[in-house]
Order: sequence, then structure tokens, then C-alpha cells
Amino acid sequence: MELGLVGLGKMGGNMRERIRRAGHTVIGYDRNPDLADVHSLQELVDSLQAPRVVWVMVPAGAATQSTVDELAVLLSPGDVVVDGGNSRWTDDEKHAEELKAKGIGFVDCGVSGGVWGLENGYALMYGGDKEHVAAVQPVFDALKPEGEFGAVHAGKVGAGHFAKMVHNGIEYAMMQAYAEGWELLEKVDSVTDVREVFRSWQEGTVIRSWLLDLAVNALDEDEHLQQLRGFAQDSGEGRWTVEAAIDNAVPLPAITASLFARFASRQEDSPQMKMIAALRNQFGGHAVEKK
Repeated sequence: MELGLVGLGKMGGNMRERIRRAGHTVIGYDRNPDLADVHSLQELVDSLQAPRVVWVMVPAGAATQSTVDELAVLLSPGDVVVDGGNSRWTDDEKHAEELKAKGIGFVDCGVSGGVWGLENGYALMYGGDKEHVAAVQPVFDALKPEGEFGAVHAGKVGAGHFAKMVHNGIEYAMMQAYAEGWELLEKVDSVTDVREVFRSWQEGTVIRSWLLDLAVNALDEDEHLQQLRGFAQDSGEGRWTVEAAIDNAVPLPAITASLFARFASRQEDSPQMKMIAALRNQFGGHAVEKK
């Protein structure tokens, strides 16, 4: 099938390549002309045969809103827009209504996989009407990991980004637990090789995980994380997860505490935040601050 892809950064560029490897045609647009196949949204839309599918991979908020607004004018009834960025689920409902008024379908898709997704595949959580999801299904199949699992039609519009939001909240708590354990091991005199303790946990233990593997990668690169400043950003999903928990009276003590720990990193050079920063860099290619 043909796909228009808007946004060719760290995620979007690799996604374009993975979809092409599966035999599909991808026409990409980015504000950086060195990355783009076409040089305007108008040119992208004109290059696709109807009914069109256009996947948006731009930052959440104003950038996504302006892209959806422009596509609402350029696309035709029967076309479908996919928002694969990290938008808030409440924005999805607004975008779906805006496009529905023009006869255009909308699917929201939470995408996880970071810089490793090109080779390993992307975990996909999508929401929307069945007929709109069906129009995008070949692309979902191309992006997902090999095997039976890794993609889910989570429910109606907004469900995909809500599921991805909760995924990221869980990720916050898991990273925080590894970081706290690492700091305690580093603190005591009796443990003389913290990196190898972490490595020993990679096989046979109940806490083994891909995040643990990435922690070992980070420690192999910088054994005591001395090159990093103890500062870690929080993405919108962590805050939105806690806000949704409050709205629904669901207790999330671990996720909430991990979010507040990120705030603590703004106040001092936190050893725990060195590990959080290192893990975010390992799995997502997120920038780190050097000393």
C-alpha cells in the first residue's frame, strides 16, 4: 500500500525504512528538506492515490494540531489520518471530530520501540473505528515485531494513546526501581563491582528485563555514570498518567513517586537520575546532559 508519513525524525525516519522493507511505498515529508521525499503537505497529498492514509509523527500539542488542521483541508472524504506521536488522548477525540466533519477517518496510535524499532519492530497500541484501522492494517503489520504479539486495537479513538500513556507510566516506575537499587549498591563499601551485580541479574532472576539489559549497556559505557549529570526530563505521559489516576480515583503510588523523583533531579545532581538519564538514552536515544 501507499503511505504518507509526516515527520522523519529519530522515530519517523526509521519507521519509513521499516515500512519500505516490508514492500510498501512511503512518501515522507519533513520540514528538514534533507530528510524529505516531498517538500510540502500539499505535494505529499498530491503524490498519494485515493483513498489516502497519512501518518503523522510530529511533537504533541501545537505541531500535531497544525498538521491535522492542514490535512483536514487537503485530504478528501474516505482518507484516514493516523496520529502516531505522543499526543494526549483527549486531543485525539478533538482531532477525530474535526476530521469526521470532513468525512476523513482518524486513528490514534501509541508507538514504543525507540531507536531499536527499525530492527526489532515497534509495539503498537491503536484506537479508532474498525474500518479506519483496517485501512492502516498493512502498515501496522509492517511495523510490529515478528510473531503473534506486539500490536493491539485497544479500543475506540483515544484508547491507543491512553494505553501508551499508561505504558510510559509503568516505564517510569521500573526505571526508578533500577535506579534506586543501583544507587544503594554504589553507596555501600561491601559491594565492590556494582556493574557485574547488575549483569548477574540478566539471567534467571525475576527482575530481568530489557531495561536491565540497557542498564548494563550504560554501565559498560560509563561504569559509575560519572560522565552524566543527574538530571532527567519528564515527558507529558508521566504527568498525564498521574492526572488520569486522580480523575478515576485509582491509586498509583509507585508511578507517582517516580514522577516526583524526576522533579527532584531539577534540584540537585541526583545519582538515581544518572541511571534514569542513561536508560532513556539507551532505549530512546534521548539526549543526556554531560558534566
